[in-house]
Amino acid sequence: MKIEKFVIGMVSTNCYLVTNEETKESFLIDPGVYQEEIVSHIKDQGITVQAILLTHGHFDHIMGIDGFLQEFPVPVYAHEEERVLLENASYNASSMYGEGYTFSGATYVKDGQILEVAGMKVQVIYTPGHTIGGCCYYLEKEQVLFSGDTLFQESIGRADLPTGSASKLVRSVKDKLLVLPENVKVYPGHEAMTTIEMEKKYNPFI
Repeated sequence: MKIEKFVIGMVSTNCYLVTNEETKESFLIDPGVYQEEIVSHIKDQGITVQAILLTHGHFDHIMGIDGFLQEFPVPVYAHEEERVLLENASYNASSMYGEGYTFSGATYVKDGQILEVAGMKVQVIYTPGHTIGGCCYYLEKEQVLFSGDTLFQESIGRADLPTGSASKLVRSVKDKLLVLPENVKVYPGHEAMTTIEMEKKYNPFI
């Protein structure tokens, strides 16, 4: 498995391209802005995109969806509780930066559901708090977690935007994420990679 990070958009969101190097199949996580450079890279490498995964519905994680779907018409997955953000420009905060953006074509998933994408098994872990329907994606075999804006290096996500809850966020991290094996690598929605072990030791919020 190969993980490539593209830092995009006005608030430096991490968009990930996760590729099965044996099959050249891949999926995108949180395409906050459409970038031709990413599309060119995918095509130049001969990669087949099979899905787009959303950790949550804030504008900086979703506003590139339509552009990428024009190039790669694939399913877009999000947790079922996140529909309210994806379909409401005020809730997803895009209305603060112009006309607003909504997306109504998602395939909604449940907590614990296993997605089989690009020859990999991806488990949905429901982690409300940053938003009502925020989730993380866990690849158990590869020992990798994509945490969105739930868990950061020595920090956690904000909870002051619509549908956010600080108490739910802390509970999600403690009960759903810190119970994972300590060697799991954590790829967050912003900033640098970390591990479960490092966050258990040094994260002052939990």
